[in-house]
Amino acid sequence: MTKTTDHDKTAVRLTEILKKFNEGEKLDPKELALEFNVTVRTIQRDLLERFAYLPLRKDGSLFYLESFYLGKLNLKDVEHFACLSGIKALFPKLKDDFLRELFDSRISQADLVKGHHYEDLSKKSHEFKQLEQAILQHRFVQFEYKEKTYRAEPYKLVNHKAIWYLAAKVENVLKAFCFTQLKGIVIESETFSPDLQTHQIIEQEDSIWFAENKREVVLKIDSSVAQYFKRRDLLPNQQIDKTLEDGSLIVSSRIAHDHQILPLIRYWLPNVQVISPNELRHTLFQGLRDYLSDDEIRQ
Repeated sequence: MTKTTDHDKTAVRLTEILKKFNEGEKLDPKELALEFNVTVRTIQRDLLERFAYLPLRKDGSLFYLESFYLGKLNLKDVEHFACLSGIKALFPKLKDDFLRELFDSRISQADLVKGHHYEDLSKKSHEFKQLEQAILQHRFVQFEYKEKTYRAEPYKLVNHKAIWYLAAKVENVLKAFCFTQLKGIVIESETFSPDLQTHQIIEQEDSIWFAENKREVVLKIDSSVAQYFKRRDLLPNQQIDKTLEDGSLIVSSRIAHDHQILPLIRYWLPNVQVISPNELRHTLFQGLRDYLSDDEIRQ
């Protein structure tokens, strides 16, 4: 049996305490300390620091949640926060009301976090909030991006590897726009009907390279580095198809664009070979030739 980590124990404790508050219980720190086998000081930290954004009240030594907030949290929201409790800086608006909104199930429809990284968006929290509301209300948005003007259907604000992106459809094509590069955001009054399949693509994709039709790439991974690809997925939509007698691997990956995988292949050279498609192998070789040619010129 896997040993439970301190982080897991903390998440379970926070989840259970939030459930109790949500159900209208009045909680005694001493009793909570006994229940979760921690010190009273730890429980006090939970109540006074981790839950500082919640409208908690005291009745003698007992803590309880304001009546207007009772029942607002559902199980998914509670468990979601237990995971987020240690990474408050993940979100751009650092004020308490933003964290409070995490417990509104509608807000979770607008934001999607992939990984525990973040960028500082404190100076653009207003624009972030604008897009959140546009997503929830299914309203068209206009903005400038890389010197072009777009009119789009906003679906999600996605945090991927430290960067926030707006996932939006433009002329029925799903695209990802780096949030910090959006300019002149305008929220229109006209609404659109969101597409369920588009939502599924965004939720299931492990990157910001969105596409309904992906291409398969097949690679041979040398035995000297095979352990790294077995340990975790290093390629987009990675699948280990076969282990060869010498310990090397045949691995497949599904991509939306060559640039999604070429930097990864270059990183693992010379221990990775492109088996298919031929066009990708040609692009890789041509890029290497161009690099070597430029390097010779510089020297």
